[in-house]
Amino acid sequence: MPGGEQVTLISEEPEILSVASLSEIIRERFDTPTLHGISVRGEVTNYRLHSSGHMYFSLSGKSGDGGVAIDCVIWRRSALRISPPPENGMDVIVHGYVDFYPPYGKTQFIADSLIYAGAGGKYLLLEQWKRELSAEGCFEAKNKKPIPTFPLRIGVVTSPTGAVLQDIRNVLSRRFPLDLILSPTQVQGGNAHHDIACAIRRIDGHVDVIIVARGGGSFEDLFAFNHPDVIRAIASCRTPVVSAIGHEVDVTLADLASDIRAPTPSAAAELVVCDRVTLLREHADQKAAMQNLLLDRLERLSTELEEIRLRILSRRIERRVSDMKQASAELHERLQRAIAGRLTTERSKLARYAAEIRSADLRAPLRKGYALLFADGEMIRSVDALLKDDSVTIYLQDGEMDATITEVRYDRDI
Repeated sequence: MPGGEQVTLISEEPEILSVASLSEIIRERFDTPTLHGISVRGEVTNYRLHSSGHMYFSLSGKSGDGGVAIDCVIWRRSALRISPPPENGMDVIVHGYVDFYPPYGKTQFIADSLIYAGAGGKYLLLEQWKRELSAEGCFEAKNKKPIPTFPLRIGVVTSPTGAVLQDIRNVLSRRFPLDLILSPTQVQGGNAHHDIACAIRRIDGHVDVIIVARGGGSFEDLFAFNHPDVIRAIASCRTPVVSAIGHEVDVTLADLASDIRAPTPSAAAELVVCDRVTLLREHADQKAAMQNLLLDRLERLSTELEEIRLRILSRRIERRVSDMKQASAELHERLQRAIAGRLTTERSKLARYAAEIRSADLRAPLRKGYALLFADGEMIRSVDALLKDDSVTIYLQDGEMDATITEVRYDRDI
């Protein structure tokens, strides 16, 4: 080289790192705020629950993301707080940090929480609520209250600006006008469930039946009526509750907790009140039927009464005849006794009279051999009544004779 200078070329070889050193460097690079405390949304794939209780899965991006995926792990302590557990295909949001695992040279996302995103997440949350509320007895059939047949006041829990309220009013005015009390509430939105529950509690006990109603909508629109606050408010109601949420195909947990479910708000109004036209027609029919029944019964009773009267009359006649026969027999017996007694008496009298007659018969002594002496038609009882040469007539049993007294003698010993 010019000037006699020599140039020495120094060759510097690159540093050769060990695998452990490289892994440490990578891990240090991941230790940055931008990769800590972040939330990532994706689809669960390759889910596996380890026997230790740790959850392992991959979080895949959407189809437009080029099919990228990142391995995720949720340690047991955090996994215990996740219910229900995730399944493949679910749309989830995980929160945590990115870490590098040196033993396998593996980059993974360490999640400390997992929530379900979109409709899929809400469906899972709905199932969780359903299990919890069912365990509390909110859907028990034995707790269902009957709807009163003739309520005086109807309470409606719905939006004051929607068509639902007007539909219910129209049905009530047509079928059976009565008092309608509105407990206004939001029926959609993030805090709607709290508003609905408050509206139900506010009107409970002030009406005879409550209609909880909302017009049709998507699953997301009706989701507030699945919230436990609303379900517990319905289940604890003293007043019977009719749910009318969405269309007939839409079924919310509020429908399961209510005492009766109507397919639409208009149908709910028809359920809680009777149709006055139908009632009047039924009343007229029942009145006519009762009149006919009463007339038939009166006619039947009149016939039965006449039969009874005839039977009673016949019995009275029989009894009267029997009584008369009995009286006649008694009179006959008394008469027989009286006649017999009278005959006995008369026979005694006759015997006495006969004896007297016999004793008074002047001819009776003649039949005994005695004689009667008469002078001048007078019976001579004493010799003192006779004188010598008196003419007398002597009566004997078989005849008489005349005689002249020749001598009168006195027997002083007689």
